[in-house]
This record gives sequence, C-alpha cells and structure tokens, in this order.
Amino acid sequence: MHGTHPLGAFLRARRELTSPQQAGVSSSGRRRTPGLRREEVAQLSGVSTDYYTRLEQGREQHPSEQVLDALARTLRLDDQERAHLHRLARPERVRPAARETVRPSLLRLMEGWLHTPALIVDGRMDVLAANPLGRALFAPVFEQDQPNLVRFVFLSPHARTFYPEWEQVARSSLGALRAAAGGLTDAELVDELAAESPEFRRLWARHDVRGKSHEAKRLHHSEVGELTLTYDSLTVDGAGGQQLIVYQAEPGTAAAEALALLGSVAASSVPVADLYVVGGGSAAAGLPE
Repeated sequence: MHGTHPLGAFLRARRELTSPQQAGVSSSGRRRTPGLRREEVAQLSGVSTDYYTRLEQGREQHPSEQVLDALARTLRLDDQERAHLHRLARPERVRPAARETVRPSLLRLMEGWLHTPALIVDGRMDVLAANPLGRALFAPVFEQDQPNLVRFVFLSPHARTFYPEWEQVARSSLGALRAAAGGLTDAELVDELAAESPEFRRLWARHDVRGKSHEAKRLHHSEVGELTLTYDSLTVDGAGGQQLIVYQAEPGTAAAEALALLGSVAASSVPVADLYVVGGGSAAAGLPE
C-alpha cells in the first residue's frame, strides 16, 4: 500500500468521515463526497483550497503548527488523532530495531502473576513476551510462528470465534497499531495484511487512531468458554514503544471463575505453562539473568 503520502491520506480519510453537520456547514443538494468537500475544509481552517489540495495530494508536506491545529479543529480530531496528525507532519527519522528484547526484571515480574494474564507487545503488535496465563488465554495467537495480535485478528481462521465482537476488536487493533507506530507503521506488515485481507484494507483506509489504554473485551476460549475481561495497557519506559498489557476479570463474576479454571489448566500443562519470550519460544526455566 505504497504511493500515498501518510499526511495526505490521513487528512482525506478524516475529511470523508466528517459530516457537514458535525462541522456546522449548511448542506443542500446532492454531494459527491461522503463528508466535507476540500473547499469546505480549507475555508473552515483559514487556508486556500489550492494549499489544502496540495496537502492531501502530498505536494505540500510541511504545514505549520497553526495550520495543523486549525485542520484538527475543523475535522473534529480528538487528542490522540491531533497528536497523530502532528507526528505525520514531523515524522521521526530514527526507527526502533526490528526485533526487541524485554528486560529480565519485567519478565520475572510477569512470571509471578499467577492469576493475571499479561503480554508485552511492541509498536507493530508483535508479542514479545507472555506469562503462563497470558499464553493460555491467547493460545490461538501463539499458533503463529511469530505471534502478532493484528495479524491474528485479520488472517487467523480462529479470530472471529475467539473475538465475538470481531469488528470492534479489528478497529481497535488498527487504531492501536497506528498510534503505537507514530506515523511510521511497518510497511511489510501493512502490505502483507492488505494483500490477504479485504477487511484490513477497508478498515485501514479509515485511518483511525486509538491507543490501547483501558477497555473491556469479550473473548471466547475453547477451554473455558466466554469471558469478559478488562485490560490496561502500560508503557514500558525506556523500551522503545513496548506496552505491557494486563487483563483482569471483575471479582465474583463468571469470567473470574473461568479465568481461575484456565489458570488451573495452564498450571497442569507443561507446554502451556512456560513463560513465552520472543526468540526463545518458551523460557520459564531459563530467564536471562
């Protein structure tokens, strides 16, 4: 999916998703565009139509901070989308290493969480590490040679069963991928998914941006049935965009009972109970010092 400037593609996608009513524009007659027209965005943002057109077409790639803020107001961008717009206009020059490692102290911490599933992912949503219960909970994800949460959602035949609310999860995963990548989304991963999944192409074209933070998620596990869990995503300081994702069930609920049962299953199964560390498969018996 090359050939389109990221800033221009994002502006066009958000323009087409912003209705005249949302922008306070009087609409009359038939409109060829599903959202705002270019001239409407330009007028509301205080720039010329020609200048805005050049932004969308990638012929102008260095708008000022004031122009970006004006466009963000016109397109009703939230704080995350506004920050993403600024990152696209001022992309980082240095990218993180293709394969990251997780600090040994963090691995030991995760290993001690016997009743709490936990994963560590990088900016492209590769799973770098998982504790025993995290690996048991996301068992279908670990059927991949290189576990990746976004690839699982769009390419695995098990994804729609595992995620009963698949559309919501799919949108959330792509929003998180864009937010984590900061405008430098891994081209190889995007091209792979775009080539194999029409659903990915449809949702990726929306340019949604939504970082993982806190949300409820429904899962259907083959061993224990349906669970509704909440997750919290925590940034790992000094680790190049790594996120620690921790899942919990409300105490006293059926999901809590199912999670406890899954923990018992994981504890009694040697292959599943190992701590997963990228590059080493399972490594519970030999954490790095």
